Amino acid sequence: MDNKIIAIIIAIIAIVAVGAFFLTGGGETVTIGYLPSDHDAALFVADAQGQFASNGINTKLVQFNNGGDLMTAMASGDVDVGYVGITPVLASIEKGVPVKVISAAQTEGSGLVVSKDSGINSVYDLEGKSIATPGEASIQYMLLQYYLEQNGMSLKDLKVSSMKVPSMNDALKTNKIDGMITFEPYVTIAEKNGATVLAGSQDILPNHPCCVVVASDKFLDEHPNETNTILEIHENATDFINNNTGEAASMIPDDIVSDVEVEKVAISSFPFISGLDDDYKQDVMDFMNLEVDLGVLKGPISQDKIFWDGN
Repeated sequence: MDNKIIAIIIAIIAIVAVGAFFLTGGGETVTIGYLPSDHDAALFVADAQGQFASNGINTKLVQFNNGGDLMTAMASGDVDVGYVGITPVLASIEKGVPVKVISAAQTEGSGLVVSKDSGINSVYDLEGKSIATPGEASIQYMLLQYYLEQNGMSLKDLKVSSMKVPSMNDALKTNKIDGMITFEPYVTIAEKNGATVLAGSQDILPNHPCCVVVASDKFLDEHPNETNTILEIHENATDFINNNTGEAASMIPDDIVSDVEVEKVAISSFPFISGLDDDYKQDVMDFMNLEVDLGVLKGPISQDKIFWDGN
């Protein structure tokens, strides 16, 4: 074969290889952790719409039972980016886990639900009752603690246990527990099954920050451009949810909620947001100070340790 033809073929192969390299995000995969919750709807919408792939980012989505487990995976370097509650994030930062909040995801969106046979009609009826939470590292556990203390009670007055959130509704229906404090869509699912919402998180602590988007310091340092692209994708997906709620509900994975009509109700019950403006940062700092007052955190954490300054 003519040497010129060989050279041209080699050049074409090289160009194709380089193009493929950049189209697949440089050959690296971004591992994104999430919880079985529609609080992470922006991630699900972005994935369903192919926004990551169209922006040259390979992703691997990994589900965790609760925020504590997800943050443990981030601490070990197994997860690059996470959609997770602010409470386990702050607890991890306090322990020295190198992560930063890069965007808000949503506010509120949880509820304290009791079975119809529990005899619970007010906060004071919770005494001695069995209440499940996603775990001590969860924002729901903290909200329960705050709700009780605001009413002159404490966690010691209840029988509090940790449970995988997808298992809670079955436990509630079979009276294995009297109640649960959990996140959507499981609050709405329970209510459809005949349970009673004793208090929504919007009633317990109005406008409280809940899920955020976090990234490891290593990922932020090594991939600032990809981080900004992920933030743009998150913002686009959030805007889509707020303007197309019904369609967005159909993009939630079936293993989280199989009834789209129920999900339409759930996803409409709390605000989806993106970005890190000064007002939101202050809301997080106020929430952090509340956790200090409750003893959830040992002391205040400075803003520079919580938020990424690259966006």
